[in-house]
Amino acid sequence: MKKMMGLLAAAGLSVMVSAGAVSADLEKEMQERLMPVGEVCMSGEDCAAAPVAAAPAEPRSGVQVYEAHCQTCHATGAAGAPKYGDAGEWAPRISKGIETLYTHAWSGFNAMPAKGLCMDCSEDEVHQAVDHMVEGSK
Repeated sequence: MKKMMGLLAAAGLSVMVSAGAVSADLEKEMQERLMPVGEVCMSGEDCAAAPVAAAPAEPRSGVQVYEAHCQTCHATGAAGAPKYGDAGEWAPRISKGIETLYTHAWSGFNAMPAKGLCMDCSEDEVHQAVDHMVEGSK
């Protein structure tokens, strides 16, 4: 009988140890399933140190700004933009003066978005792009 009790005790202990191991595995799996999908990263935390696009080393020319941003609309006349090289479309705008054109290009006007969506352009670069379009459209 003692032998039987010893075997039952050993079997019971074995089941308890196995149940504890299974329970730990289930707990780990459950914790993994309940983990958040993403994380919030606040300014100042290490995870917030995302790379930032470098500003151009040198100012871009009017041609470079035009080709990268302005021609999207001014080459096709999209949204009523005067086409580059079309003197008839540009004449009434040019007659308002270059400062008005600069202001419209910088701040936006009608369907023209501010800076022609060149958000990293300096005011001088935008002015050079306007000068390029005006010179090519007289």
